[in-house]
Amino acid sequence: MARDKFQILTEQMFYILMCLFEERNGAEIAETVKNLSDGRVLLSVSTLYTILGDFEKGHLIKETKVEGRKRSYLITEAGKKRLYAEVKRMETQLADYDKATKE
Repeated sequence: MARDKFQILTEQMFYILMCLFEERNGAEIAETVKNLSDGRVLLSVSTLYTILGDFEKGHLIKETKVEGRKRSYLITEAGKKRLYAEVKRMETQLADYDKATKE
């Protein structure tokens, strides 16, 4: 049985979904991700648009506006659920780390 493509989000995927609670176009997404991560997470154009296309196919985001070549996106309810599940997964990992490293 194949694993769900979005079962575990990459860091880039996580940040893209997180910044799409507000409608943004590609350039705005890249800038927001950079700012949210204090410059630690940078998105190339190809990575950004590959992830956006995958998220759209997976119904995690929706295209909201097209102005010439500029396309804007927003997270869907399914995307919010997936992001929340990822946050819970990371919280569980941190709790496990705390248990493992207690003296």
